[in-house]
Amino acid sequence: MADINRDDDVIELADPPRFTFGERVVSRTTIRNDGTFTGKDIGEVLVKKGDIGYVVSIGTFLQQFYIYAVEFTEHGYRVGMRAKELMTLDHLPEEILAQLGDKAESLRALR
Repeated sequence: MADINRDDDVIELADPPRFTFGERVVSRTTIRNDGTFTGKDIGEVLVKKGDIGYVVSIGTFLQQFYIYAVEFTEHGYRVGMRAKELMTLDHLPEEILAQLGDKAESLRALR
């Protein structure tokens, strides 16, 4: 049996989850089907960078990572994603909101 490549030395499960149920998040990267999403071909794009979704459940993988099930309402499906692939839209730091200026109001309106 082949070794599983664990790309991080960090055990995320040692800390609380980064996101909470119902939290609005945005995809930081394009996500393609790795074969675990039924009804789509392997390699087909599931989520594009910048797509907005909501965390609907939190699970674990390899006793190391949190996996966030994110509902992308625009597409109508859920995709399992890691924290490094997501960014919050509900709990942005004040310094980031200040840098966004008027765009911060647009983010609040997306609820």
